[in-house]
Amino acid sequence: MVDILMPGVGAGTTHGKIIQWFKRTGETVSVGDVLAEIETDKAVIELEAFDEGVLSEILVQAGDQEVAVGERVAVLATGDGEDGDAGDAGDAGGAPAAAPARQESASGKPSAPGAPATGTVAETPSGLDRVFASPSARRLARELDIDLNSLQGSGPRGRVVRIDIERAHALSAGATGREPVAAPGVAPRAAPLAVDRTAPDTPADADADADADAVSVPHSAMRKTIARRLQESKQQLPHFYLTVDIEMGRLMKLRRKLNDMLAASGDPLRLSLNDMLTHLVGMAVARCPDINVRWTPDALLRNPSVDVAVAVATGKGLITPIVRDVAGKRLGQVARELGAKVERARDGRLAPADYEGGSVTLSNLGMHGVREFSAIINPPQVAIIAVGAVEERPIVKKGKLKAAHMMSATLSADHRAVDGELGARFLAVLKESIERPLMSLL
Repeated sequence: MVDILMPGVGAGTTHGKIIQWFKRTGETVSVGDVLAEIETDKAVIELEAFDEGVLSEILVQAGDQEVAVGERVAVLATGDGEDGDAGDAGDAGGAPAAAPARQESASGKPSAPGAPATGTVAETPSGLDRVFASPSARRLARELDIDLNSLQGSGPRGRVVRIDIERAHALSAGATGREPVAAPGVAPRAAPLAVDRTAPDTPADADADADADAVSVPHSAMRKTIARRLQESKQQLPHFYLTVDIEMGRLMKLRRKLNDMLAASGDPLRLSLNDMLTHLVGMAVARCPDINVRWTPDALLRNPSVDVAVAVATGKGLITPIVRDVAGKRLGQVARELGAKVERARDGRLAPADYEGGSVTLSNLGMHGVREFSAIINPPQVAIIAVGAVEERPIVKKGKLKAAHMMSATLSADHRAVDGELGARFLAVLKESIERPLMSLL
């Protein structure tokens, strides 16, 4: 017998929850089979079989409460003579020898048991055949009742991705004349949520009557972690806020020219405003290194490189993938790396090294029409930059009124590590970097 344990993923991960089992008790397990899908506070990982055997017992059912890392979730029968129930699954009345479940790294090479999984083997509605699909595509397919076997994937190496599910759902709805269910493109849902309608014993008052009709949506592990960390940050870190208005005309013109040059050269890369802001924030941090620190009770720790985190919305909450050494990379490198990490973040496939640490965070709500907001610091960082929409505003320049494309940027800083003068100096550097982008990018 081999115990299958709840794996740990990265620093600080203490619990996980079984979303679904891909194997049932008594089924044969082959090399590479995905045994279960597990949700942690940061990602959805897949538990993969290392060798052959028989799934003897499932100890934690799908949907049960979170289980501590290292606890048993299932038992795999092996041919070591310890169990007599394996039957004819292997030679001499025993199951073929098996090893603990494992996960594979993004490169496809096996890693140690307990490491995060990033495989792309998906369960279809029938539970028999499997196709290559991203985790978010699988979850959406389950929610919308789409058969993955019927799809031709548009992702790398034919992988089925979210857009394939959304297109199939739209076509299906159109063919039947039904109103399409909104596919969660902005806020994708995770696994189907358990719904608990709880009625009070006695309708004592209006509040009790209202509670009877309320729908209970259990918190995901990620949502619980986000809530805890943000509450701790807001309560324990003395936040202060500084805002500047930045003229965006030159940056927008530069972006258009660069994208035209990329298109003319046949390069598929298209620079977004977020790509350019990420790079410029990194360059501003490099020019103002006193803000690139972490607070400890005994000393300020200077970060060895400029690593910019970018807030990304997923179906289960925000996560902040990090572009490392931004100041040492060209704009195109930053854009490609950020794009890849954003995709992995939305698929729940980030490794701990992709989101832990960082110098500062960039949070952009401009695409939602938000003009200005204040963000909560993401520890152990001491600063976060919140940017709003680029919009035409009247400004006075050299005594004359004119219209200009403007963006508001708000710095939230930890006053233990950053004082007002340093925060103002950093924002001045950032403003200059954005308003004179060629000087910053050269």
